[in-house]
Amino acid sequence: MPHVPHQLHAIRVAELDLAGLEGEVLSLRPAPGGAPLTTGDIYALVRLRGTPVGAVLAHVAPGEDTAGALAAAARRQLAPFAQDGPAPPVKPGGLPRASVIVASRERADQLSRALDSLLVQDHPDFEIVVVDNAPVTTATRDLVVENYAPKGVRYVHEPVPGLASAHNRGVAAAEGEVLAFTDDDVIADPHWLTALTAPFAADHRLACVTGLILPALLNTPAQILLESHGGFAKGFVPRLFDPAAPPADEPLFPFTAGEFGSGANMAFRAAPLRAVGGFDPGTGVGTLAKGGDDLYAFARIVVAGHRLRYTPQALVWHHHRETWKDLENQAYGYGAGLTAYLTAIIVRRPGLLPALIARLPRGLAHALSITASRTDTTGESGPGSGPGSVPGEHGTHDYPWPRSLSRLERRGMLYGPIGYLRARRAVRGNQLPWQEGR
Repeated sequence: MPHVPHQLHAIRVAELDLAGLEGEVLSLRPAPGGAPLTTGDIYALVRLRGTPVGAVLAHVAPGEDTAGALAAAARRQLAPFAQDGPAPPVKPGGLPRASVIVASRERADQLSRALDSLLVQDHPDFEIVVVDNAPVTTATRDLVVENYAPKGVRYVHEPVPGLASAHNRGVAAAEGEVLAFTDDDVIADPHWLTALTAPFAADHRLACVTGLILPALLNTPAQILLESHGGFAKGFVPRLFDPAAPPADEPLFPFTAGEFGSGANMAFRAAPLRAVGGFDPGTGVGTLAKGGDDLYAFARIVVAGHRLRYTPQALVWHHHRETWKDLENQAYGYGAGLTAYLTAIIVRRPGLLPALIARLPRGLAHALSITASRTDTTGESGPGSGPGSVPGEHGTHDYPWPRSLSRLERRGMLYGPIGYLRARRAVRGNQLPWQEGR
């Protein structure tokens, strides 16, 4: 029986907007869908005049001013990383037409919440496509057709199970120049789509953009531990990945697709994504591979010579799974998805095998390090962590990563290639949707 750390107490999640690190508090509110802010531990996204710049964790004592306590924590924790101030907010206008693709399966309640947030985006020209993946009921179709089709949302059915197959069906149906993907368990910031698509207008060599994913709730030990292990966030510093100028601090590049972003917040220029074949249907949640569909797409885009950019201004709030069993499944799935996507890359592009083999020793060392049990008790986050504090950085005393989950991740890594090959056989012969009829 795994040891579930019940001593982890719920952490409120908030948004704090400041006029500047030393400026006045402009607003403080719970994260979208979150509970009212009270005393105790609070994890807060910090904005400077609307632009996300970091996150802080603070304890608010009874009788203490919540906004003042969080502002003081922001000045203390983020000051070492402050430079010339935040990037100017992206303004709507001159943006490419976008299609937002949301794959869903039997989660109508969550999907409704996500669609409500997408319908109020400030992007001037976009459509929303919902892909109903291998449904067993009509709940998703009924929700979209009855409640959201009158608002312009399109419904598409994909019978083949798996997130990659669902995404490919969305790619085939989409009409936008840029295809943005998010999940049915997120709430998108109103500025999300504008910030995610703006880089494409500024850089014609860019084929993929990813964005910031923060936790909407931290109510259970499973949610807290997932976020303490890194969650889905990639920090608050924009980054460009260019195959013509490989990053010096990424010796495994381009096989470190996990550093590029996550599937709940990504966008692709439509033409390059279709040119590389879209998503590999042998990968992704809902297949025997368990995951890796987003990592595969990132790597294929970069291997094809295109640039990829990470921008923290494009923000979504993710509802992490709540139970310990969910976390165990995610740990195993992450490990499986990692090696499944690497297997898929080599199967699809055998010429990359020598480069992968050359990086294999360091890759294995890296994989073992990220799946290690966190038992260090330093409790401090160094400068390398950047202004992206999470509740319990790797190695902290309060939120150690259990050995049982580390073992599950590594077992998943061993299974991943087998899972991918089995999943690939299951979908063999299926044409990519945009190739049908050709």
